[in-house]
Amino acid sequence: MMTTGPLTAMFCLLRRELILAGRRVSDVLTTLFFFVIIVSLFPLGVSPESETLRTIAPGVVWVAALLASMLALARLFDEDYRDGSLEQMLLAPQPLALLVLGKVLAHWLLTGAPLVLISPLLGLQFGLSAADLKVLVIALLLGTPSLSLIGSIGAALTLGLRGGGVLVSLLILPLYVPVLIFGAGAVEAAASGLGADAHISLLAAILIIAFCCVPWVTAAALRISLD
Repeated sequence: MMTTGPLTAMFCLLRRELILAGRRVSDVLTTLFFFVIIVSLFPLGVSPESETLRTIAPGVVWVAALLASMLALARLFDEDYRDGSLEQMLLAPQPLALLVLGKVLAHWLLTGAPLVLISPLLGLQFGLSAADLKVLVIALLLGTPSLSLIGSIGAALTLGLRGGGVLVSLLILPLYVPVLIFGAGAVEAAASGLGADAHISLLAAILIIAFCCVPWVTAAALRISLD
């Protein structure tokens, strides 16, 4: 009997997650609407001055993206844990880390990618220039996958615990800080004319490290949670 290859299993799991998400469109829209509402309320509540809005834009967009990403973390492994699918993943012949990567990739496609796509429209509310919006999109494109990867560790460690959502926040917020600093700093540097190359490079480095290491850490955390 032939065994499904690791990459094939990962992409099958990714396809399964996307199909299931298609039946729960409200969950995906909730995250997107949360991001839009948070970003849109700041120009109304802070100041109508364009200079002030351009100054706060990077921090506002990135904090909203971080909170929106966290909003869906509680569901990352929870449903698989409840219906027994997660135990089957642990028993599968394929590396658990690759299956975790498929789950995380699905999480990013459903939560992070829509935020990246809509961010230029929201950035216009703050008077960002076309060059600044380009840097914002690139920074989010590199940073949001890191948020999903890092968040998967907290989701795995708090699996099955009461009040797991609060615990996830306490565990991963300190790990999110570098991504937040370099992501917002990239847009601020571009807006001030200093150049965003250094910040973008650091975001890319964080993503590469997280991509190589986090799936294995999350897989170990899942085994601990299910023992």
